[in-house]
Amino acid sequence: MNRDVFITCAVTGSGQSHLKSDKVPRSPKQIAEACIEAAKAGAAIAHVHVRDPETGTPSRDPALYREVVERVRSSDTDVVLNLTAGMGGDIILGDVESPLPLGPGTDMVGATERLVHVEELLPEICTLDCGTMNFAEADYVMTNTPGMLRAMARRIQAAGVRPEIEAFDTGHLWLAKTLVDEGLIDDPVMIQLCMGIPYGAPADPNSLMAMVNNIPAGWTYSMFSIGRMQMPYVAQAALAGGHVRVGLEDNIWLDRGVLASNGDLVDRAGTILTNMGCRIMTPAEVRESLN
Repeated sequence: MNRDVFITCAVTGSGQSHLKSDKVPRSPKQIAEACIEAAKAGAAIAHVHVRDPETGTPSRDPALYREVVERVRSSDTDVVLNLTAGMGGDIILGDVESPLPLGPGTDMVGATERLVHVEELLPEICTLDCGTMNFAEADYVMTNTPGMLRAMARRIQAAGVRPEIEAFDTGHLWLAKTLVDEGLIDDPVMIQLCMGIPYGAPADPNSLMAMVNNIPAGWTYSMFSIGRMQMPYVAQAALAGGHVRVGLEDNIWLDRGVLASNGDLVDRAGTILTNMGCRIMTPAEVRESLN
């Protein structure tokens, strides 16, 4: 069991949750305020996507990231910023008889363009989704090839940013080990286990421990699951020796029929952890532990 636990709050994500809850932040101002709210509730790390302020649809506009980062950094609240670099790897296939040409919503760009905001704003952490998988919708493929990941890892390391490797299945951990062996990711290695997302690793204890048992000794790992499994995974994370992620990217409910804010979710996670005898780590402690 891990008794010194940090909490990451994924404040908005890139899914359709903004159509289901008015508490999901859309504008840079709202997203920055959500990061600050989460930090005040006990989160050491804020994981940030951006959205089009008018429509709420996912975006990778560097100007939107810049506004979020500047608002958080100019506030009186300390939090470690973790910007996604996962956008720009989306393939939407055509119908089953005519998969090409690719469908509307396809967004495939190169390694440099996927990291423009990271190299400009230099957050302490950015994500690196370490694999390709069928992702929920029938004809959507989350695409991260070995060549793309090698190129992105080189750029992230050159920028002095700590990558958080997002692993959705055991093969993604295998690829992460390869990147480390090739000298493309420095110690301390940071992993986020993403559980229960169709069609990656399911959110059950056996699958979780298969993932954990594939993580090399000395790596730092956090984990989450989605929907109603988010809070059970707070307890499972600590019991499995890891850290915790919650937030509106992964779950919009506090209780049955009760919509949550990011602060609500962080506060409940903190209550679960402290009732288990854990201590919640501060942003300064996370910076020291992750170098």
